[in-house]
Amino acid sequence: MKTLTEQGKLDMLNGPIWSKLPLFALPVAATAILEQLFNASDIAVVGNFTGADSTVAVAAVGANSPVISLIVNLFIGIALGANVVIANAVGRDDKQAVERAVHTSIVMAFVGGIIVAVVGELFAESLLQSLQVPNDVLPLALLYLRIYLLGMPVILLYNFEAAIFRSVGDTKVPLIALAISGVLNVVLNLFFVIVLHMTVNGVAVATVISNGVSSVLLYRRLMKSDKYIRVETKKLRIDPISFKKIMKIGLPAGIQSAVFAVSNIVIQSAINSLGKVVMAASSAAYNIEIFAYDVLNSFSQACTTFVGQNYGAGKLKRCRRTLTLCLIEDAAASAIAIVLVLFSGRLLLSIFNSDPQVIDIGYTRLMIILSAYTFTMLYEVMSGYLRGFGISLVPALITMVGVCGVRIAWIQIAFPQSPTFETIMTAYPISLSATAVMIFIVLICYRPSHRLAQGKRLAQ
Repeated sequence: MKTLTEQGKLDMLNGPIWSKLPLFALPVAATAILEQLFNASDIAVVGNFTGADSTVAVAAVGANSPVISLIVNLFIGIALGANVVIANAVGRDDKQAVERAVHTSIVMAFVGGIIVAVVGELFAESLLQSLQVPNDVLPLALLYLRIYLLGMPVILLYNFEAAIFRSVGDTKVPLIALAISGVLNVVLNLFFVIVLHMTVNGVAVATVISNGVSSVLLYRRLMKSDKYIRVETKKLRIDPISFKKIMKIGLPAGIQSAVFAVSNIVIQSAINSLGKVVMAASSAAYNIEIFAYDVLNSFSQACTTFVGQNYGAGKLKRCRRTLTLCLIEDAAASAIAIVLVLFSGRLLLSIFNSDPQVIDIGYTRLMIILSAYTFTMLYEVMSGYLRGFGISLVPALITMVGVCGVRIAWIQIAFPQSPTFETIMTAYPISLSATAVMIFIVLICYRPSHRLAQGKRLAQ
């Protein structure tokens, strides 16, 4: 571990944990926020510079949010599996295992992106039609989605590369790469829409180009990185053992993340039935509320990585300490983020669309969703803790029941009785509270650090 700390990365195995968690989590949050700004800038530009078609254009981009989230979240979860496998190998000081997992992750990302792009292009139109996207919105929504899908190889590659850096405690390099590409994205958005008079196709092309730049920047940095995570092109191949370990942890985590998107697709379908004004309002609000979620979720990722390394090193007391501190620090950081979002919510919504009705509906969504974030924080951190020990399937199954099951049932039962936007939004606090309770019960039953500590004592 001396090599890693000398390279300026966080030493997760020694010293105080409380001060290192924000150093890991906050750059992760900033990175996620910048990623979200890709889509947010798309909506802001088309909402303000496409003239009379601005509401339709905003609705078209927003209609794709659940679909894109489904795809990207699935692979971000798998990338998290790579994070855990690499972090665990780092904790064991197994350099060969780290090398195999790193190169396997790169290949998985690029190949997976190609497969997603091909399959997505084949089913793009039928998927949007199944979401009940209105006929006046569908052509632009389909155009945006088709272009976005072409960029999936580089989009997924960036997320896997970022996971590699985070597994050794380096969260700043992914942030810097995304900051550079984020500025480029905004500039290209404005150029394509204002100068070239493009619409959603312009902002989609800008997003793909920007993601390509960020993935190339990280790849070049990995080629020059220290010996732990250095990438050599000639070694790029899928190692069966590493692939199996990554998928064992990552696939359930990906499904867990994707289930949110699946349930949100059902919710988006209900939102679409209320018309383009509600669609535009919900889309704008989503792109604001997600900033607070990114802060919240960053401590879950910190918990997973810190626990993964300390579990590999056999330091189980530090694993338990990490869980406690993540809950405390996440609660404080999330509270600040939520207050800031609610305080500036109407102003931020007006940036996306100045229609007073859109702003009112969007702020209603913000208030309901953010009120449920206490449950989200508990659920995310506890799930992250379990994943650090390689326990990934159970949280995924609970998510399928607590999030997807409850939300779908609510939309099918409650929404027809009261077909309002408020009824749809109520599905969020109900489902998240139920899921948090079930994850807590699982954590109490599993008690992974205590079981492992007891097993070590028996072995001695």
